[in-house]
Amino acid sequence: MVKTLTKHGNSYALIIDKPILELLHIEPDTPIDIRTDGDVLILAPQRDPERQKKFEEALKETNRQFGRTLKNLAE
Repeated sequence: MVKTLTKHGNSYALIIDKPILELLHIEPDTPIDIRTDGDVLILAPQRDPERQKKFEEALKETNRQFGRTLKNLAE
C-alpha cells in the first residue's frame, strides 16, 4: 500500500486506514512507537511492558523445552 502525507496545520499527517488499525488493535489513544533505521520509518503500537515481559518469558520456556526439536525440524 502506498500512502502520501496530508497537510495538517504546520505539519504533515499520515492517514492510516481503519482496517489496518483494527488489524493491529490500535485505538485512538494507543501510543505509537516511531523509529527509523535511517532509510525506513517504522511505526508500531507500543505494547504494555508487562505483556512483553510475559511473552519473552514464555518464548524462553518454549525454547528451553522444545528448542532442540524445533531446530531439528528446521533442518
